[in-house]
Amino acid sequence: MAIGLATPGRTQIEDPPLARFLFSDPLTAPLWLVLRVFLGYQWVTAGWHKVQDPAWMATGDGLKSFLTRAAALPAAPAKAAITFDWYRSFLQGLLDAQVSTWFAKVVAVGELLIGVALILGLFTGIAAFFGGFLNWNFMMAGAASTNPLLFAIAVALILAWKVAGYYGLDRYVLPALGTPWQAGTLARARPAPAGGAAAPGGAPAHVR
Repeated sequence: MAIGLATPGRTQIEDPPLARFLFSDPLTAPLWLVLRVFLGYQWVTAGWHKVQDPAWMATGDGLKSFLTRAAALPAAPAKAAITFDWYRSFLQGLLDAQVSTWFAKVVAVGELLIGVALILGLFTGIAAFFGGFLNWNFMMAGAASTNPLLFAIAVALILAWKVAGYYGLDRYVLPALGTPWQAGTLARARPAPAGGAAAPGGAPAHVR
């Protein structure tokens, strides 16, 4: 990553060599493979348990019970599970809106899909982002458990998105699809407009 400054000379500040090695070099792909599969397994097991549970897939009582416990205000001197009042109000709003019946399915299936995508190495950065977002919400709701560790791994996978799926489907999918800022091989393979040149672009940095 380079930071461009609005000066005539345009200064660029490069990433540290260690960061470039960890997050962009395919030599580190085995490390990310281990972390990716570990994280994916955690989400698959959590999601698989929920999709087989009628409390999550039918009634939504599983999510409703979780939200009720998290938003509860115990009698003093006991402390509430949630530290921030605005987040408690948010959860209480979900309870009042009775979204549990359908949102529980979204959570259950979402956890399962996140895990499958991570294990397959498909859109690893996106899957890690949504997994980390769920971990963040669980922590905000007062459920620590393994969430801090899983959140840290998810953040690392997001930073290493270019090589985290190198031993996975991303090795083939990302170069083909490209990114919003760089065309992939599928886009470059399209016929150029009449009188124009083919769209510029290149493969993501991890492809060699």
